[in-house]
Amino acid sequence: MLQVKIVPVTAFAQNCSILWDSESKDAVLIDAGGEPEKLLHEVEELGLNVKALWLTHGHLDHAGAVGALAKAWQVPVVGPHHADQFWLDMIQEVSARYGFPIPENVEVSQWLQGGEILTLGEEEFEVRFAPGHTPGHVMFYNKNNDLLWTGDVLFKGSIGRTDFPRGNHQQLLDSIRRECFSLPEQTRFISGHGPMSTIGEEKRTNPFVASQAG
Repeated sequence: MLQVKIVPVTAFAQNCSILWDSESKDAVLIDAGGEPEKLLHEVEELGLNVKALWLTHGHLDHAGAVGALAKAWQVPVVGPHHADQFWLDMIQEVSARYGFPIPENVEVSQWLQGGEILTLGEEEFEVRFAPGHTPGHVMFYNKNNDLLWTGDVLFKGSIGRTDFPRGNHQQLLDSIRRECFSLPEQTRFISGHGPMSTIGEEKRTNPFVASQAG
C-alpha cells in the first residue's frame, strides 16, 4: 500500500513528499527542496529504503537537498524535463542570492519528457509534462490512489508564478487545463506549497483558472 508523508522544508515551506510501499519499505522523495539532514532523519525514523529522488522542476526550493541526498543514498535523480537544466545549473548561484546554504550540485540520471510510467512497489506514476512555471516542469499522477503531485503548477486557490526566467503565463494555463483538469474531479493533489485540494474544487473555485475548466 502506498504511504505518503509531507515534510515542509526551507523558509519557503516547500512540501517535500516521502512516498513508500508499506510492505517493502522502498521509498522515493518528490522535490527534496532543502534541509537534507531533516529529510535524512525522517527517512531513518520511518525505516525506509530510498530508491530514487524525483523532481518536478529545477527551482532551488524544490531541488536544494537533492544533490546531497543522492550522494548520501547513492540513488538516481529522476526528472524534471531537460528544459529545466539551466535552473539546476544555477542552483548554487541562486542559493547564494537568497542567503541559503550552498547546496551540492544536482546531477540528473534520467530526464523526463512526459508520458513515462515510474513505479514504486506495485504503484504506477504517470509523468505529465506541464510547462509554464518553468519550461521543464513535470507532474506525477498516481491513478490508483487518485493522487497528483503538481509541484508549482497548481495550488489550492492559486497557480504558479510565471515571472521567473522562461516562465510563460499562457503556457501555464494551457498545462493546467490539459494535464490537471483532464483528470477525475475527485483527484487530490499535493502542490509545492500549502494545503492539499482536489481537481474538482479548483475547477469550481480557483479564481485564476476556473474559466479554464470548460
